[in-house]
Amino acid sequence: MSLKKYLFLDRDGCLIEEPADEQVDSLDKFRLMPRVIPALLTLKAAGYRFVMVTNQDGLGTESFPEDDFRPAQEMLLGILASQGIEFDDILIDRSHPRDNAPTRKPGIGLVTTYLRDRQLDSRRSAVIGDRQTDMELAANMGLTGIRVGPQGQPWPEIARQLLSTPRTGEVHRRTRETRIRVAVDLDRSEPVFTRTGIGFFDHMLEQIAFHGGFGLELECEGDLTVDEHHTVEDCALALGQAMNQALGDRSGIGRYGFVLAMDESRAEVAVDLSGRPFYVQEGEFPRTSVGGLHTEMVGHFFRSLAQTLGAAIHVRVTGENTHHMVEAAFKGVGRALRPALGRTPGGGQAGAIPSTKGSL
Repeated sequence: MSLKKYLFLDRDGCLIEEPADEQVDSLDKFRLMPRVIPALLTLKAAGYRFVMVTNQDGLGTESFPEDDFRPAQEMLLGILASQGIEFDDILIDRSHPRDNAPTRKPGIGLVTTYLRDRQLDSRRSAVIGDRQTDMELAANMGLTGIRVGPQGQPWPEIARQLLSTPRTGEVHRRTRETRIRVAVDLDRSEPVFTRTGIGFFDHMLEQIAFHGGFGLELECEGDLTVDEHHTVEDCALALGQAMNQALGDRSGIGRYGFVLAMDESRAEVAVDLSGRPFYVQEGEFPRTSVGGLHTEMVGHFFRSLAQTLGAAIHVRVTGENTHHMVEAAFKGVGRALRPALGRTPGGGQAGAIPSTKGSL
């Protein structure tokens, strides 16, 4: 399921400058916030969607007629639309502060539809505004709050902060056969620690993380008295799930990764973080097991990893020494993942989703 990254944006003091103690309700007071358009374009390219959430005290009453509000609002929307910036929704609370309406920020009455949406990416969505009520709205929604303006940050810094959100994931998996905790950090190369009860398998997992350039902590208690099947399979499923969680909507990644020679063995690996799982393996291992790991589980591991990671993984391995061949395959997958997971500007715009479809 593809998640949606939303920015819930205040209007006055966030998108347009707000004169002291006044509503921006006429064209002579209208000024865009500095550098707001380039920042929003960068965030749009990174897959963010925009919702305007604004309190307009008494809008539509004699003290604040619609005709006083509409010209500046239409100009704002027109300018932004001319640059390709549009809103999924425009939510306006018209009540007076004394009404204590649930729709008035920091109340969540206007945004409940989004909070019920299972596709809301709450880890990466945020509320941006210039007032304390915006920060309180963020807290009430369970989202990050970012303050803009003189008491906060400039728009270029806000865009940078949002695009540099740590890419981490953590999964706890419990079945009748295994108990697993796995945590990954795609932007740090350490720590790398694994404990599965199968020494050679630990070594192979560490090869993926080390050569993939990401931090990995994985602990598993499995039914090794039966055999290693459930441990290897469930570790792959949990690892792929954690990496998929860390990738989010996959904006800004390299997406593709391509090889590896190890002594007499050779592993050719191609990876596509397309969101579509597929696994292909070519080559046979001379021996049936290495260090307590049956070689038939090598392909099963990568197939399970591809399933929850949402990746196409192709491995072609040749050689004479089974240990070298298995290790070359794991190292090769790690090396192919390194550029695929890496943050890479797409289409000339930082954080863009690497697909002409606009999503992965």
